[in-house]
Formats: sequence, structure tokens, C-alpha cells
Amino acid sequence: MAIPQLSSAQLEAARSAATEARRQRADLKDRVKSGELSFTDALDKAVDDDSLSRIKVVDLLRAIPRVGITRATEIMENLDIAPNRRIRGLGRHQISRLNELLK
Repeated sequence: MAIPQLSSAQLEAARSAATEARRQRADLKDRVKSGELSFTDALDKAVDDDSLSRIKVVDLLRAIPRVGITRATEIMENLDIAPNRRIRGLGRHQISRLNELLK
């Protein structure tokens, strides 16, 4: 399958959309890090939003104060969540177990 040739306007629109999505994801993680938003609220918000649902679960866990890579990895292993899983790839049972653990 050939890669479609995009016009400069289409390329600019795609760049703008990608930049905005990255900003939204960074903002969500910053709000969790500052304590303005709880992990469960952030998770609920990310599940409903297409661009926010692309955050890796481990990255959102690491945004929680006092949770580093080791603790985030431990949480992921205990809940049987793959290390490369994104929010949109979580099942309903995984989401409920995360919510219970991090209330």
C-alpha cells in the first residue's frame, strides 16, 4: 500500500493535531502530579477521551506523587497489566482494580 501524498495544509493540520494531543496528555499528567486531579479521576477522564487514552498506564502511574518507576512496575505486575499497555487497551476489570488500589 502506497503512502498517501499530503498537501502542505494537510501536513500542517496533522502536526497541529498531534501537538495539541501531546499537550493534553502532558497537562493531564501534570495535574495528577500536582495533586489537582486524583489518579482515578484522571483514569476516568482518559478512558472517555480518544487522545488521552493513548497515555501509557505506567506513565500515568509515575505521575502520582511518590510513585517512581519501581513502584509503578510493581503495581503493573501485581495487577497483571503489560508494561507497554495504554489506557485504551485496559479491560474493565483492570480499570476497576486500578481504581480500587489507588483510591
